[in-house]
Amino acid sequence: MARLPVRIATLLALATPAALGAQDKPPEVKYIVPTGAAATLPFSSAVRVGHMLYLAGQIGSDSTSRLVPGGIEAETRQVLTNIKRVLDANGSGMDRVIRCLVMLADIAEWGRMNAVYVTFFPGPKPARSAMGASGLAMGARVEIECTATVR
Repeated sequence: MARLPVRIATLLALATPAALGAQDKPPEVKYIVPTGAAATLPFSSAVRVGHMLYLAGQIGSDSTSRLVPGGIEAETRQVLTNIKRVLDANGSGMDRVIRCLVMLADIAEWGRMNAVYVTFFPGPKPARSAMGASGLAMGARVEIECTATVR
């Protein structure tokens, strides 16, 4: 019986706010602001929370903020190039992507989008959902958002 109060005292000492605070410190949040013309848009291009990177949806626009010509294949290639650029600039990479959401203006283009998509993920594939949308920004054919870990 004499040992029980010591154990309780030890447990109480470990459960103090200071001890809990050191263990439960929330991860740092960093908002990555787009550059150029995109800087005026009302969202961050990515948000880093601890070792996770959440990318906003990317469309197939080039450095002039215009959609690339050539249809779904060209747009998909540009979208994934844009995603790769954001990942690389923020300590991640295509091999660190764990989840993607693909939005298509026409779900019938899924197969053609997918043929390009898989070339950017030659190894294990991220978890993914795809859906048809009634419209995407700037008349895009495809928009992809993803989540990745950071090195």
